[in-house]
Amino acid sequence: MKSKLFYTLGPLLLIIALTPYLLGSTTIQTDIKGSNKGSTIPIVPNSVTFAGEKIVLDRYDKREKMDRELISFCFMHTNSHLILKRANRFFPIIEPLLKENNVPDDLKYLMVIESSLNTFARSHAGAAGLWQFMPATGREYGLEVNKNIDERYHIEKSTVAACKYLKDAYAKYGNWLSAMASYNAGQGRISSELRRQGLDEASDLWLVEETARYIYRLLAAKLFFENPQQFGFRLTKEQLYPPLQYKEVTTTIGITNLSNYAKQQGINLAILKEFNPWLREYSLENRSGRTYKLKIPTKDGLSYNPKAIVPHNKNWVID
Repeated sequence: MKSKLFYTLGPLLLIIALTPYLLGSTTIQTDIKGSNKGSTIPIVPNSVTFAGEKIVLDRYDKREKMDRELISFCFMHTNSHLILKRANRFFPIIEPLLKENNVPDDLKYLMVIESSLNTFARSHAGAAGLWQFMPATGREYGLEVNKNIDERYHIEKSTVAACKYLKDAYAKYGNWLSAMASYNAGQGRISSELRRQGLDEASDLWLVEETARYIYRLLAAKLFFENPQQFGFRLTKEQLYPPLQYKEVTTTIGITNLSNYAKQQGINLAILKEFNPWLREYSLENRSGRTYKLKIPTKDGLSYNPKAIVPHNKNWVID
């Protein structure tokens, strides 16, 4: 009986014993960390300074909320990669506008979490563009919004409008965190909840989950862009998206056929709209004789040249 069992199990036991050597190792790795070497989770800091305001994270609930958002940036790989690549294109445009309008530079991260830096972003509720303005709010802050022209998709104009909104909110609340929370929930909602809950700052409010996470998502975004390698993201400069190169053409009249106009400029309609996402139809109506500036890509702007890509922030790349 024993000899039969040996001859039956012997070869199997021999294979099991030799497997580590056959695989080039004397140990079989079962550590979960070994299967996910590209991802790391930063330790939650004791505090974060955002827009000049220090947010202390020593209370358990704040620390856990922050931890959740840090984990999200680590493991939402597709989105985190894209916002890092896109930031190299858009931050050089946005940062000077924030400075000109006396708005803290950190508020650019609001744009990041609102739209993932997608110029064509549109929510189910109807918010649109990098800053995700609703139609009525966009008009209130000076943007032209109709079926033909929608300046919520205009990078520079929507940024100036966002600055105006945030400055109005700051004047109302006296701190940037509450101002940013109102960007998500609306000033009326934040004001009523601060009053109802007897608080002075939005980070302590009991709110619906989306708004409750909003502030901590902003803080996490700042930490992510300051050091993406701590989150496991290691890009080279060639992988970043370069700023668009273009010339500006001014028009005070309508353009009846944008497809033909694009061909005259040596491009096609799709590229024209990539550079001018505020154009919403196949024509540009201009009955009131307004002045519009169209961005027309240069020859170099249409070509991918990895050697010419310059990182906007050296911390974003490994070389």
